[in-house]
Amino acid sequence: MDQEPEDRKPQSDEAHSAFSQPAGVLPVDTGPEDESQTTSEFAVPAGLAAPSAHPEPEGSAFTAPHGQLARPAFTPPGGIPVIRVPKEEPWQDRMRTILRMPVAERPVVEALQKHDEESGPAVPRVLDLTLRIGELLLAGGEGAEDVEAAMFAVCRSYGLDRCEPNVTFTLLSISYQPSLVDDPVTASRTVRRRATDYTRLAAVFHLVRDLSDRDVEVSLEEAYHRLSEIRRNRHPYPGWALTVASGLLAASASVLVGGGLLVFVSAFLGAMLGDRLAWLCAGRGLPEFYQFVVAAMPPAAMGIALTLFHADVRASAVITGGLFALLPGRALVAGVQDGLTGYYITASARLLEVLYFFVAIVIGVLTVLYFGVRTGAKLNPDAALLTVERPYWQILASMSLSLAFAILLQQERSTVLMVTLNGGVAWVVYGAMHLAGDISPVASTAVAAGLVGLFGQLFSRYRFASALPYVTAAIGPLLPGSATYFGLLGVAQSDLDQGLTSLSQAIATAMAIAIGVNLGSEISRLFIRVPGAATRRAAKRTRGF
Repeated sequence: MDQEPEDRKPQSDEAHSAFSQPAGVLPVDTGPEDESQTTSEFAVPAGLAAPSAHPEPEGSAFTAPHGQLARPAFTPPGGIPVIRVPKEEPWQDRMRTILRMPVAERPVVEALQKHDEESGPAVPRVLDLTLRIGELLLAGGEGAEDVEAAMFAVCRSYGLDRCEPNVTFTLLSISYQPSLVDDPVTASRTVRRRATDYTRLAAVFHLVRDLSDRDVEVSLEEAYHRLSEIRRNRHPYPGWALTVASGLLAASASVLVGGGLLVFVSAFLGAMLGDRLAWLCAGRGLPEFYQFVVAAMPPAAMGIALTLFHADVRASAVITGGLFALLPGRALVAGVQDGLTGYYITASARLLEVLYFFVAIVIGVLTVLYFGVRTGAKLNPDAALLTVERPYWQILASMSLSLAFAILLQQERSTVLMVTLNGGVAWVVYGAMHLAGDISPVASTAVAAGLVGLFGQLFSRYRFASALPYVTAAIGPLLPGSATYFGLLGVAQSDLDQGLTSLSQAIATAMAIAIGVNLGSEISRLFIRVPGAATRRAAKRTRGF
């Protein structure tokens, strides 16, 4: 019997492995064997391509939907549209425009200030400087949009791209992401104290302008030094000057509503007494709400005293003048402006602050009026219908009121003349429309406030500064002091219908002032622009849905 060849004998199950090469399949050349080489269960099998370093997961936002072709990865024939931000445009407008752009469309940042080329800018110090500048601006009453623009300008000046500032009423924060794979750096700062000092505000704007100017070199240490000097600088006007300015403001307002010499002196003394009492309460640590309550009482008491002594004067003019010195027009304009530009949280907080101050004034005046009515004071609510037309004296009084308001706001002496003239123009427009043209007082106030905002924006562009110093004091003659007083008098005399009607007119007038100022500023930005400049996108991108 012939024997089978040795290689054709069937192998046993132990000798046959499931991982052995099947018969008829050529072995794969794996190169020289290296017993020391180790393999991993995560290694890519032979014959398969290695995955991409950045795979796109299933359902990613960067993958085309099923059934649709992916967009071609080349530049379209028409090219990618370039958004120009001219360097000649003021830095506020440039930063507002860039902030409204999506992050992918923002122009490449160009460091305007020098730093170490190897280590780059000191990110924590730049963010800290940015927050300190934003704190001074927000505490000085600047709008949230302008504060964000200033913070963004400081970061871009030192070469920090992909920065996102965020401003609320009491909190500032900024986030910086070095690259798409690095962790973001976030810093925040709380605004606890607020002080109205437009001289300090103008100095901060000047610092930001120098940082944004390629022709001016400001190192990080020098910027810190200048900022510390701004914080240490004393107010331009002493305390006694502020007290006299408060009295002059109330006295000028009393002349606007028909007061004579005795009314002028009474309003002057009552407002100064109220200011001193408010300073005393502030020194004792009382909240600002109670300071307004105390400050509103002396002018009202002065008007009640004149009525009790049967003086042949308009006592209502004394009380109205005292209200002009207390109405928070600055906070009202800033709150409405924040709301119109899309910063609703900050706007709500500012308007709530205005409401608290208004309630404090109401409590102070109503308390005095209530006791005055009970003691027999003959206060005539029909005096609101009497119109006194003394155009020359009223124009001088409106300019004097704006001058006093500018001193109370601690403005620079170089801006006082401009804002005084702006206030006089506002009253001339209001008087021509309402007194001579018999147009609604609310509409007349809105038009006059619009011109104030327009002129204020022009002045600020000419001086490369904030528009607040040129606007806030100029709206003083338009404040609804008279309507507020007669509304409170109606409530004190239990005539709620007339009282609520007058208070509603006061609220409508205040809103007309705020909206008019904002509209005038937007008109100046809309029509007075640098050729080729990019338009600022709307704050609210929805259209009814």
